Amino acid sequence: MNQARLEKMREAQRLWAQQPIRDRLRVIRKLRELIASEPEEVARLVPHNTAGALHRTDAETLVAEVLPLAAACLFLEREAEAILRKRRMGRQGRPLWLTGVTAEIERVPLGIVLLVAPGNYPLLLAGVQALQALAAGNAVAWKPAPGTEAVAERFADMLHKCGLPEALLEVMDGDATAVQKAIRLGVDHVVLTGSAKTGTAVLHQTAETLTPATMELSGWDAVFVLRGADLERVAQAVVFGMRFNGSFTCMAPRRMILVGLADDQAQWLETELRIRLAALDAVAISREGHEKLIQMVADARAAQAEIALDGSVLTDGRASTTLILSAHPKMQAMRGEVFAPVLSVLRTDNLQQAVEAHAECAFGLTASIFGPIPAAKELTKKLRVGHVVIQDLMTPTADPRVSFGGVGRGGFGVTRGRDGLLAMTRARVVQTQHRLSRRSYERIGVEHTGLFAGMICSLYAGGMAARLQGMRQMVRAAMDLRKKEKARR
Repeated sequence: MNQARLEKMREAQRLWAQQPIRDRLRVIRKLRELIASEPEEVARLVPHNTAGALHRTDAETLVAEVLPLAAACLFLEREAEAILRKRRMGRQGRPLWLTGVTAEIERVPLGIVLLVAPGNYPLLLAGVQALQALAAGNAVAWKPAPGTEAVAERFADMLHKCGLPEALLEVMDGDATAVQKAIRLGVDHVVLTGSAKTGTAVLHQTAETLTPATMELSGWDAVFVLRGADLERVAQAVVFGMRFNGSFTCMAPRRMILVGLADDQAQWLETELRIRLAALDAVAISREGHEKLIQMVADARAAQAEIALDGSVLTDGRASTTLILSAHPKMQAMRGEVFAPVLSVLRTDNLQQAVEAHAECAFGLTASIFGPIPAAKELTKKLRVGHVVIQDLMTPTADPRVSFGGVGRGGFGVTRGRDGLLAMTRARVVQTQHRLSRRSYERIGVEHTGLFAGMICSLYAGGMAARLQGMRQMVRAAMDLRKKEKARR
């Protein structure tokens, strides 16, 4: 991207923002229909050479990316116009002293939104973000993860085929320096999906230009198992989470916290996990990921935890699942961040211990809770995370109606859903004064003290007697001011 290209995008964005939202949504409807007409072709856009996708079939890509992408299109078609509609403030709640002033709150586009896309879900995550940005009236600069450039380019081609002006969607180089250059040139917002390390680096760059950002960052997510949970369901769900996308999912289970389970229940669950996780296919991991994994296993051994399954020894460059039992909250495996199939199990006696153990980890993306729903909802109130799933994990987060985002090192801001769409806009307030009186422009002097003190008391005092007292003070002050005005004349 260069300055000339950015200015061309900015001009196209201004024209796009002036289009009725129904016209913008017509492009998204055509895209949905195109996706539905050739879903298998769309699934084949995702290369099998990046994190996670390497371990998927096309059928799994249909479920993991194409299906929720189509659902996100339909959500925007149905809801975006109402979500972004201008809101008029009525009389109710308007301060008495602003009688005659009307207010409207508009949602206006941000301008040019830079999407820094991940490699593990290269179509779904950036695709939904791009659609929400475009629906809100923005232009999009899409920086794909290395190896996924073709996904972004083909997605852009599909949108152009559906009527999107070409200048509204720029697919950038996959090189990391492209992000720094785009921020320096002057994009209006950055949406990054990636590791906390990458997020930190990009935030240093946005700080220099005061560019606002949304950060959807790493997870090191917990599964809580409460007394009364269906342990067979828990075992199946956790194995699914470890297997899905080769375990390369930011909200894959990494920590299991057993809360007050009897010894025989905890032993049964740990044994089942050992057997079932051992049967999963090994996955390719990066050199950096392997180094972190070795450190985690060594740290766990030093802490006298049980290494039930050791995936730190690679076979043909692939790591099998690592399962650590008898974990404690301060271990690296309970606090760290690595894209590799790792699961640690911690036993706690009560809910307070479980909450404290969870708080030792700085990543607050999602949490899953299995057990009686009332108890699970009580636990939810004590967790510092952005998203909680009860009696399930991962899959419900694909609901296009709900937002997604973390806290702490899990990031900040949200994408997707109603709030994610609103985050692609800013609020602009327009207030109109319909009364032509100029009294408010007159000088306020010490002689007005009683008038305004009485007004404040009459409008906002806690009891009726105090309000009446304020009213009397205001009336007396107004009469005194009138007398002084007559005397001056």
